Amino acid sequence: MSKAPSLAPILGLALVAALAVNVSAHAADTYPNKAVKVVVPYPPGGAVDQVTRRVAQKLTEQTGQSFFIDNKAGGTGTIGIGQVVRSAPDGYTLVANDLTYSILPYVFKKLPWDHDHDLVPIAAFNFAPVAVVVASDSKFKTLADLVAYAKANPGKLNYGTGGSGTMPHFGTEALKRAAGFEATHVPFKGNGEATMALLGNQIDFQLASTAGVISQVKGGKVRLLAISGAKRLNALPDVPTFAEAGFKGYSVVNFTGLWTPKGTPAPVVAKLQKEIVAAMASKDVQEFAESIGSVPNVLSGDEFTKLLRENSRLWGQVAESAKIEKQ
Repeated sequence: MSKAPSLAPILGLALVAALAVNVSAHAADTYPNKAVKVVVPYPPGGAVDQVTRRVAQKLTEQTGQSFFIDNKAGGTGTIGIGQVVRSAPDGYTLVANDLTYSILPYVFKKLPWDHDHDLVPIAAFNFAPVAVVVASDSKFKTLADLVAYAKANPGKLNYGTGGSGTMPHFGTEALKRAAGFEATHVPFKGNGEATMALLGNQIDFQLASTAGVISQVKGGKVRLLAISGAKRLNALPDVPTFAEAGFKGYSVVNFTGLWTPKGTPAPVVAKLQKEIVAAMASKDVQEFAESIGSVPNVLSGDEFTKLLRENSRLWGQVAESAKIEKQ
C-alpha cells in the first residue's frame, strides 16, 4: 500500500508565503520609520538636484521622516546609480534621475548593473521642456535664424553640454536630426559650465531643461529660442514651442524621477507613489514647478515604464544616426 505524500512541505511553503505577504504589508504600514536617503547622481545645483530637493522636502513634511539628498556625481550618473543598486531593497535608499537614465545603454559598452531589471521605476514628475538657449546678445533671434545659419555655414556652429552621453548631448543630436542641420559638440564638466561658456561666447548655443536655465533667463543673461512641449509655459509666455517655431518633429521633454532597488516590497513602492502624487498636487510644489518653467504632472508604475521604453527607442535611433560611440 503506497504511502500518501506528506502535506508538510506544501503547508510550509504556504506559511512562508503568507508570512512574506504580512511582512511586506507591515513594511508599507510603518514606512517610513527612519530617514530615507535620496541619491542624486549629479553635482548640486542642477535641475535634477533642485527638483529632487524640493520634492524631498515635501515628502519629509508629509511623512514626518527625513528624505535627505546625497549627491554622488560622476560617470554620467553611473557612480550614484551603482551605489543605490547595491543597497538594501527596503525603500530607504532611492535614486533620482532624468531622461539620462534611458540614454545610458547607448553611452557605455557595459554598465555595472542590469539596466532593465536592477532598479524599479517609482514615478516621474515635474516635466520640464527643453529649450534652445543662446546668450542674450546672440545674433540668433529665432530658432529659424540659427538653423538657417547652420545650413548655410556647415561646420561653423557649435553647442555645449555637460558632457558626452548626457540628456543635452543626445537631445541636441535629436534636434539636429529633426531640423536637418549640423553643429559641433563641445562637452564640459557640467551644464552650468556649458552655460558659462555660452555667456563667454565660447559656444553658440546649448540645449537645456527650462528648470536649469530659468534663473539666467530672468536675469536677462540668456534668451530661449524655443521650448518643447504642447504649449507655452506660464513662466515663459514669450517663448514659442518648437511647433510654433516651425519644427513640429521635435518633442523631447525632460523629467525628474525616482527609482528604488529591485526587490523593494510592492506596498512600499505604492506608498512612495501615493506620497509623490500628494506632494506634486500641493499648492506650494505646483507654484515651485511653474516658477522654474516645468509642469507638475506625475507618471508612475506602468506609465513610467512605458515612458522609459519610448525614450530608449528614441535614443537608440539618435545614437545610430549620430554615430555616437559607446565608451
